[in-house]
Amino acid sequence: MSEETITAAAPEVLQDRLPSEPEVRDVLKTVYDPELGISIEDLGLVYGVQVDDDTERILLDMTLTTPACPLGPIIKTQAHSALTRTFPKVKDVEVNLVWTPRWDPRTMASEEAKAELGIW
Repeated sequence: MSEETITAAAPEVLQDRLPSEPEVRDVLKTVYDPELGISIEDLGLVYGVQVDDDTERILLDMTLTTPACPLGPIIKTQAHSALTRTFPKVKDVEVNLVWTPRWDPRTMASEEAKAELGIW
């Protein structure tokens, strides 16, 4: 993932404030599942985003395509890195892996991701 890709996803005005949930989700579109080549946001792996103003942290609830996914630590690290580099005011990103509800691309993925996965 290039620095240029991440920077392009976030407006410059965020240098002095915390991001909104939609802004966080926009940046997460730059984080790709390494096996599928589709963003974690478009796959529907991001279940929840909370921006905590008091602690200047972002709390993410997300899942993986399978609980046994060996690339989970890489995806978590990429999400953390993309958000902290894009939003300098954010002091930390806590990625909480959850398994309920179970990920189902037929109902959770974007239309574009479904098309790439061959789900009609």
